[in-house]
Amino acid sequence: MSSRSKAPFECHWQASRLLLGLYLLLQGLALVGVGLSAAPLSLKTLLWMFGAAHAGWVLPRSILLNSPAAWRGLRHDDDGWSLWSKRTGWQPIQLRPDSLALPIAIVLRFRLPGQRVTRGICIARDALPVGDHRRLRVRLKFSRNRWAAAE
Repeated sequence: MSSRSKAPFECHWQASRLLLGLYLLLQGLALVGVGLSAAPLSLKTLLWMFGAAHAGWVLPRSILLNSPAAWRGLRHDDDGWSLWSKRTGWQPIQLRPDSLALPIAIVLRFRLPGQRVTRGICIARDALPVGDHRRLRVRLKFSRNRWAAAE
């Protein structure tokens, strides 16, 4: 059942310590696994460089949120869903059906208009105040036309 409320919803999140800790733990395990493998040193070096490049790309844009391109806000109003970043401002998006809203984290899968690529954002529970995280989960689960294409 969806709410008949037309009140717009907007939230802005901050960097998540939970997400940062999980990323660093998994990245560390991957690099240790490469180091302990029987692969030649040249392959190990290549994989370590790939891991460092991945961290250099992902950390500022998706976890620390200090890049101008980092998505930091979400809005839902009569025009549909929009994401906010410092670089582009509000951008209309189309939510994808594989988005996930759980108490520990929200995995928001979306597509920008005119693009075929689907992107994703993880909003951990410590990135938003508890009430805002709950309201966003409810809004994502029960809003009307949530899979409609952005105009």
